[in-house]
Amino acid sequence: MARSSRWHWPWLLSLFYFMTARMEVVAFYVPGISIKSYAQGDPIPLFTNKIYSDTTQIQYAYNELPFICAAGTSDSEEPNSDNPHSKAKPKSKGKSKGKHSYTNLISGHRISLNLGEVLRGDRITVSDFELNMLEDVEMRLLCWKRVDKDALVRAQDIVSGGYVAEWIVDNLPGATQFVTPDRARKYYAAGFKVGFESTSPMGMPMFFINNHFTLVIRYNQAPGRDGRNGRKVIVGFEVYPKSVEIDDRDEEGLPKDIENVERGMELAPGAGRNLSDRAKGAENDDIVIPYTYSVFFREEPEVDWHNRWDMYFVNQDDTKGVHWLAIVNSLVILGLLSAVVAVVLAKTIYGDIKGQKDVLLEEGKSKHRRKPGYPSHKKRTSIEKSSGLLGSLEEDSPNNTIVDTNIPSDSDNDSIDDDVEAEHDEITARWKLVTAEVFRTPPYGHVLAPLVGSGMQLLVVAVGLGLLGCVGVINPSFRGGFMSVGVGLWVFAGVFSGYFSGRLYKSFGGTMWKRNVFVTATLVPSLLFLTTITLNLFVWTQSSSTALPFPTLLLLLLLWLAIQYPLVHLGSHYGYLRHGAYAIPANAVPSSSSSPPRPIPQPQPWYARTLPAMLLAGILPFTVVFVELLFAMRSAWVDKSGFWYVWGYVCVVGLIEVAVVVECVVLGVWLRLGCENPSHSWHTFHLGSSSSLYILAYSTYYYTFHLHIQGLVSGLLYFGYVSVGCALWGLCWGAVGYVGGSLGFVRGVVGR
Repeated sequence: MARSSRWHWPWLLSLFYFMTARMEVVAFYVPGISIKSYAQGDPIPLFTNKIYSDTTQIQYAYNELPFICAAGTSDSEEPNSDNPHSKAKPKSKGKSKGKHSYTNLISGHRISLNLGEVLRGDRITVSDFELNMLEDVEMRLLCWKRVDKDALVRAQDIVSGGYVAEWIVDNLPGATQFVTPDRARKYYAAGFKVGFESTSPMGMPMFFINNHFTLVIRYNQAPGRDGRNGRKVIVGFEVYPKSVEIDDRDEEGLPKDIENVERGMELAPGAGRNLSDRAKGAENDDIVIPYTYSVFFREEPEVDWHNRWDMYFVNQDDTKGVHWLAIVNSLVILGLLSAVVAVVLAKTIYGDIKGQKDVLLEEGKSKHRRKPGYPSHKKRTSIEKSSGLLGSLEEDSPNNTIVDTNIPSDSDNDSIDDDVEAEHDEITARWKLVTAEVFRTPPYGHVLAPLVGSGMQLLVVAVGLGLLGCVGVINPSFRGGFMSVGVGLWVFAGVFSGYFSGRLYKSFGGTMWKRNVFVTATLVPSLLFLTTITLNLFVWTQSSSTALPFPTLLLLLLLWLAIQYPLVHLGSHYGYLRHGAYAIPANAVPSSSSSPPRPIPQPQPWYARTLPAMLLAGILPFTVVFVELLFAMRSAWVDKSGFWYVWGYVCVVGLIEVAVVVECVVLGVWLRLGCENPSHSWHTFHLGSSSSLYILAYSTYYYTFHLHIQGLVSGLLYFGYVSVGCALWGLCWGAVGYVGGSLGFVRGVVGR
């Protein structure tokens, strides 16, 4: 036991250093991806994506907003038609429609998205912005947009909701630049504000739209031969929005002084007309919003293309100490828990060895002399086996009294150590009474087998995501990669689900293995699919980009039925027919299925009951993952950038979590068997999944005190996604608990 511990800790620490080092040095790019470089004057396309807010879960496609310059459509007015300052100028300055003259991309054309991008609500569209490498644009008119009353109300709602827009250049999201409190470094926050809210002198709310955009594109010399030829790479994309009133513009509709703006573009009836129109008392509630932009290129020699994403992760770099402290705390918890489990296993195994030595010694003495009326050990063993028990002191006759050396005498009860040992020996003796009962088929085994199989499928997905994240396959430049790879792994990991489910089903005595295949392949996916459809019904009513399109739903259904189902069938065929049931230990004494089960003493102690045991067993696993959970929830529900890539820390915490869950389950099932309760299969599954209850409770607390989500639909989406996530979390760790507790501890230790 000591030798195993000395080997375990250096190996775990070495693996931790390897993973954290990989996390820090990987450049977030899959090897082989070509670097996009530009020569002077080369066109640079700008894409618009979506708008999102931390006060709601409803996202919208930017190009579909009724108050912006929609690319590639004719709903935005030409500059002459609504420009109160124009004097019959030609329309050459208007926004271009159709195919750009400098690129093969068509204005307003939607870019093909992968599955993950669609699931996260991306709607990437080619914009009308004209950007050319190293060519600054002091100011250019994009369009004049006429906004009617309904669109004006929509714009006010968007601004009051604190929505942030996401644009993309060279696969980099447009960012707002900030400086750390010590002013030592700058960092990026993805997105920029659509507008802002203010208060009038009368105390009334005022809404302003950002209608001028200063685009700063930072570049560096391209690596290799392209750099020697004078080509450049983009290493940063910054957007600085500003609200500029419609008055005080030149004949082209451009602000005369963009640096000194006295008043912004207010979203109010009559705000989009010039002074002469207002003096005439025009009653039209429509307003006209002029959109302009500026482009500046700035060299950034300290940032290379391979580490250009580092600016988005400065905040995560500052939290390295928190991750380290959390991991050290988790290792301490694991060490203490391992010591307790080691003591339990050592005393259990020592007690078995000592008992065997006593039996051998007793048999040796009985050959030389045997007291009258004292039965032989062989006879006593046969009686014990026939009754399914190892013996009961109360039922033995005075002539058949057997002295158990493991039970302390009355003279030793004054010692505390002896009392503890006596209590342990009493628990050990009790669970030995049910060693024949632990191999009975659990109730509802036809449900437990598919659940464990699906949980192992999720575990394979989690391991695959962690490894791919550590080597850089899943990275922020691979937009939607986390969900795309996750769905792919889930589909192809169906073979593992079928394998474990088939073997367990055979172990539980099941004969209709094809029905088990159907249940395994449809139980969890059908629940997820129905939940997705239900949540989408609410999202569709809001015309949100988060709503899954009908073709995407058909694709998910096809992946499920056409690929995953056959793979589950293949794995179940191999596990059920080829490998068969899990073998019972040779020296175990399984109870006959025809014999009645041994009655369980009542009442059971509180720690042997399901719900109290789950609440107790879930504390330590939840403590291990709490810090990483906090960062993940902030990235998902507050920042909503998806830029949370600390795979090294996550993998190490995951390894610690596996060990902690298994050890907590081992202690829990050992205590329950000590209460002469042999039903362990569902108990180990429940104990393993117990941390999901704490995650659900913390998510409710986080929603109440940390988030500012408004609206019924947003609340339903939050708790719908959180409930699904907690269910999948519990399913995964419940399977880990069953494998470690029932298949590992019960069969490997108790059964022997």
